[in-house]
Amino acid sequence: MMALMWLFYAFSGPVLWAASTHVDKYLVDTYFKHASTAVLMAFTSLIDLLALPIIWYFFPGVFALPYLTMAIMMISGALYMGAMLFYLQAIQTEEASVVAPLFQASVLWGAFLAFVVLGETLSYPELFGAVLIVLGALLLSVDPSFRFKKMKLGLILTMLAATFTLALSSVIFKFFAIEGEFWSTTFWTYAGTVIVGAVLLATGGRWQQFLHLFRKSPGAMVGVNAANELINLGGGLGVRYALILAPVSLVQAVSSTTTLFVFLIGILLTAFFPKLGREDLSARNLIQKGAAALLVAVGIVLIDHNTF
Repeated sequence: MMALMWLFYAFSGPVLWAASTHVDKYLVDTYFKHASTAVLMAFTSLIDLLALPIIWYFFPGVFALPYLTMAIMMISGALYMGAMLFYLQAIQTEEASVVAPLFQASVLWGAFLAFVVLGETLSYPELFGAVLIVLGALLLSVDPSFRFKKMKLGLILTMLAATFTLALSSVIFKFFAIEGEFWSTTFWTYAGTVIVGAVLLATGGRWQQFLHLFRKSPGAMVGVNAANELINLGGGLGVRYALILAPVSLVQAVSSTTTLFVFLIGILLTAFFPKLGREDLSARNLIQKGAAALLVAVGIVLIDHNTF
């Protein structure tokens, strides 16, 4: 039952993030095409800011943590924002199909850091299951001829920085979430994202961009973007809770299936709402994606039967 619980929380991340990806595409194409991606991240920090008093109201012990723990968890939140900025920088300059394979490096960074910092190790079946999940995610990222597109050194370095920063943030969160309270550590993690968001808005003329976008379409900016960030928030909470129940590398392997769910949601949009979805529904493409889904499923079975 415990294994099933961590898998449920771990999969809530990629499922909700996949849904958010489609909303992000709509937002970027409609409102953020000529705006800085940092402005989009600032919206994320605003939602986190709204979450802070709610968490404090239901869990007033958030201020009982040691000051050092509070500071380090804020650093964890800042690292998460940094990872997303690296990722958005990469996705802004290259196609998603080129960037997606490089995001799997987070699993390797996570396994390395979790071993060094937390002493986590995996059994051979668990390791094989994680490899199958990552291979399934990679299979989704190749073209119909099963070739990866040419990658630039700058892109590779940017994504290595993004995945290392994300893995480091996850390991720091798990270390202190085990020692203290989940919601208390989450509170200070969000405080870190809020501070970074405030800095982003206060520099580079982004506040003016923010006001311009808000005045242009206040309903969409508040409604659609707020709903999207709440979806992201739910996914992030699910994955963070999974981190305290299972090894970091396994949680990150499961999180790497976001691309699979992006594809599945894309199929539904293309089939029922063609104006919102442009997924390739050719037989060859469906077979390729089906094989990727099978690899992921087998990997999940191996992990599920060998965890705890």
